[in-house]
Amino acid sequence: MFRLDGKVALVTGGFRGLGRSMAEALANAGAHVVAADVLPEDVGQETLRLLSEGGGKGELKRLDVTNGEQVEETFREVHKRLGRLDIVVNNAGIARDNLLLRVSDEDIQKTFAVNVTGAINCARSAVRLMMRAKTGRIINLASVVAELGNPGQSVYSASKAALIGLTKTLAREYASRGITVNAVAPGFIDTDMTKNLPEDAKKYMLEQIPLKRIGSPQDVAAAVLFLSSDEASYITGQVLRVNGGMYV
Repeated sequence: MFRLDGKVALVTGGFRGLGRSMAEALANAGAHVVAADVLPEDVGQETLRLLSEGGGKGELKRLDVTNGEQVEETFREVHKRLGRLDIVVNNAGIARDNLLLRVSDEDIQKTFAVNVTGAINCARSAVRLMMRAKTGRIINLASVVAELGNPGQSVYSASKAALIGLTKTLAREYASRGITVNAVAPGFIDTDMTKNLPEDAKKYMLEQIPLKRIGSPQDVAAAVLFLSSDEASYITGQVLRVNGGMYV
């Protein structure tokens, strides 16, 4: 089950963190994975190593998702060279957390440029290619805070809520072309970002999770793998919550 043999997937923000875990899971399932990121390629070498070690196929691409022209060129190049583009995971994102009165204009603009405009750019370029094939999977990475809210994350939560709206609308627009569009909303996940939280903050977060544990990147990657697979062909416009019961 959940095999992706012969398919091509592109994961934005794929050089580290959750993106790396998603890229690895898709490659292990048989997909040729293009890990795309704005970071220098040397940062992605560990991702490339993991893709190869697992017997999968993968490559790295420098990509600034906020640049619509660059996104279009990259997607077309991948499609032309590999012959197809089946799966796009919009994972690239940033968080500039602060109370609203302390948020700068630059924080707002940058967060929405990467988290929202970036996802729109990638979805637009993906749809152009997937419509011809009459099949495709687009998966947007939202967040539990998009639905639950969290003090100090007004801008971030707003950007992630926008992705849920984008997901539902695109699902309706392109279902007739065989393209499914879904979102995955992670909760409190063990990443570099959460590792730096104060212990009292971690304790508080754990108290809000019925399963009483922090989620792993692999938990999120498994959800992305499922939505990428043929087994999820009748699922579109949905938000798959990977949060241990933090929001139900």
